Amino acid sequence: MATLFCVAALLLAFGLLADEVMEGDTMAFDNAVARFFRPLGADGPIGPAWAHELGRDVTALGSMVVLCFLLAAVVGYLLLIRKRGAAALALGSILGGTLISFGLKLLFNRPRPDIPGGIQVFTASFPSSHAMLSAVTFLTLGALMTRVAADIRLKAYFMGLAVFLTVAVGLSRVYVGVHYATDVLAGWSVGSAWAILCWIVALRLQRRGQVEQPGGTPS
Repeated sequence: MATLFCVAALLLAFGLLADEVMEGDTMAFDNAVARFFRPLGADGPIGPAWAHELGRDVTALGSMVVLCFLLAAVVGYLLLIRKRGAAALALGSILGGTLISFGLKLLFNRPRPDIPGGIQVFTASFPSSHAMLSAVTFLTLGALMTRVAADIRLKAYFMGLAVFLTVAVGLSRVYVGVHYATDVLAGWSVGSAWAILCWIVALRLQRRGQVEQPGGTPS
């Protein structure tokens, strides 16, 4: 029940945020955050040159190429150890999240920030696919790893790492100037909701014996 409430709250937050964005009521906030990272008249984001490169490297962790490589590696491992249900969960949740992300972009069709010197991109801005798919991928894989780990400290480590990577990728999108802050917040909201929803479905199927536990036999 608590997890379903969490999903509902995240989706409500996304809906309210989307409504405000489409009405233009978030531009003052978005511009203030953008100017914090990239002051008026500056040639690039705040910080030394190495920080600029770090931002680009971190944002690449949420790219489709990196996430697909990561997904393929995890699904391959799960298939090798004959955990087909867990592999299907990982694959279905991330592919489903990808379709939702691009569908929402087409629906809202928000232009990208007009910031000189930013990374060249070709899709709409809202919601951030990097933020959303990072949330879906890292949180789903983190949840799978918590099922494998027996030690509570390892469980906390895996989920902490998943959350850290999700937040880092989202922040980097604003830092490099390719997204508004509200794009990232929306991506985090709907991505987290989708990841939790997929995990709820997986647990219910597991109780019926249709999906085996990543670390053991069907429950």
